[in-house]
Amino acid sequence: MSVIEVKNVVKKWGNNTVLNSVDLEVDSSEIVGIIGHNGSGKTVLMKCICGFITPDSGEIIVSGKRLGRDIDIPKNIGLIIETPGFLPNFSGLNNLLQLAKIRNKLTKDDVRAVMNKVGLNPDEKKHVGKYSLGMRQRLGIAQAIMENPDILILDEPMNGLDKDGVEDMRELFLSLKNDGKTIIMASHNPTDIDVLCDRVFEITKGVLKKVR
Repeated sequence: MSVIEVKNVVKKWGNNTVLNSVDLEVDSSEIVGIIGHNGSGKTVLMKCICGFITPDSGEIIVSGKRLGRDIDIPKNIGLIIETPGFLPNFSGLNNLLQLAKIRNKLTKDDVRAVMNKVGLNPDEKKHVGKYSLGMRQRLGIAQAIMENPDILILDEPMNGLDKDGVEDMRELFLSLKNDGKTIIMASHNPTDIDVLCDRVFEITKGVLKKVR
């Protein structure tokens, strides 16, 4: 059974069809890439899968649960969509600890470990407001993976990372795939798509087509 099923999904704003009869199935242990120009519908599709936007028609099933009927928001999902938002006057560690309190599933040591995993020093006292773009992106990836979700939705996850950071994150995402995670990733970097993705789809004017 597919972990994510998108069936004939349509989303319109006024006369603008943002998603036009989109179909997509994604399995576990798979990285699926979605490419397309800005405004093509990539982010809207990801927000629909996360339950943030409700389609006008069609259905989305995540882990066997239909969005809008069985559940509103998928529970076991981690995501980066657009720019990760953090409390600028807190350290990276304190930001993640605040997020961890929502579900209360992680210890402080768990959070420290995930920061190390993405290449951040949990003992760094610098406030996030003074982080570089690359450091903020690493922290965003840390929050996405820290509760060990089965599904990751990653919108431009390499944004702002230097060459070493990109290599680190590629290794991380491939290891997560090998652990059985389901990953949907959008990227403007063709190399990221080629290296990481098992299948690739392109979205143009709301129409999704398989290209590899």
